[in-house]
Amino acid sequence: MSDTKKRQGLAALAAAGNGEDFSVIDAIGGIRGVIESMLPGFVFVVMFVVTSDLKATIIVSAVLAVLLVLVRLVQRQTVLGALAGLISIAICLIWAWNTHEARNYYMYGFITNAVYIVVLAITLAIRVPGVGFLVEFIRSLPTEHLRAWLADWRGDKKLMRAYDIVTAMWIGVFALRLVVQVPLYLTNHVTWLGTTRLLMGLPFWALAIWVSYLLIADPMRHHPKFKSDDEGDDGDDGEDGNVVGNAIADGANAGVNAADSEKTVSAEK
Repeated sequence: MSDTKKRQGLAALAAAGNGEDFSVIDAIGGIRGVIESMLPGFVFVVMFVVTSDLKATIIVSAVLAVLLVLVRLVQRQTVLGALAGLISIAICLIWAWNTHEARNYYMYGFITNAVYIVVLAITLAIRVPGVGFLVEFIRSLPTEHLRAWLADWRGDKKLMRAYDIVTAMWIGVFALRLVVQVPLYLTNHVTWLGTTRLLMGLPFWALAIWVSYLLIADPMRHHPKFKSDDEGDDGDDGEDGNVVGNAIADGANAGVNAADSEKTVSAEK
């Protein structure tokens, strides 16, 4: 289905049990989503390198980010992810503006990655792996009987093990970013910091989504509830699920995808 192919991030993983083709490009927002995620950061780089004027660079980047959202509004397309990206960009730009340091454009990314590590680690400790929880939440909203809903997927050993591995892998991705990038920030190697942010941003996100799909697709297909859900859908519920799933995924992925990929600045202080 076209709706499923357009699912992004966690919503794309939620559809892994449907037996349909998985597209990494679609999962990270499509070509347009990639361009919109990276364009403000690219403009920031070019403007700062050419002008060495941090304030002018911030203003141009902010205007561009707003225009991208307005274009989606005019075209009547989904703007949740774009708005979340705009907010994250605004935080980064304001931080750099107030401190008068280009390197502080990256600080928000450090904080969000650290938060993700802590939250996901807690979910592993309490045996409710965070990635699995979000994927299952998108797949079948627990409107009632929360305990039964949790027991249903947590009781599947293969699926639970896959969710544990995927959640641990995501923790590793976030931790690796901090291990590599924080020392560059502290030593004020802004150019190298921007380069590593670029390489460890969207490409790492795409790789994490792809590996996650490979790990959870098979156990998800063999889980009885997924089979019964697919057979019992009357069309309306599935369509509503796609809409809700995409909306939740946009919000959930915004801090990972938009916020992180936007901060790919390789400008020198």
